[in-house]
Amino acid sequence: MILRILEAEVCGPQLLRLAFNDGTRKTIDVRPLLHGPIFEPLRDAAYFALAELDKVCGTVVWPNGADFAPEALHELSPVDEPTTLRPTA
Repeated sequence: MILRILEAEVCGPQLLRLAFNDGTRKTIDVRPLLHGPIFEPLRDAAYFALAELDKVCGTVVWPNGADFAPEALHELSPVDEPTTLRPTA
């Protein structure tokens, strides 16, 4: 089976919530993959938030042409998602 991303959502700076076609669902931090000039803009949270799912290629892409192989994202360990603390009364 060729690994593909079916759902992708930015859920924090350099954090993606992903669903893969093998049934895996997880939130990952992509900072370990941000090496090289093509990935430099992704260090900026506002630019990172421009991520889109390319349904043809089955991966996450950015306007500058940056993307990651689904396999590279699948190999990253899941992280806990940030939570918003609500004030107590």
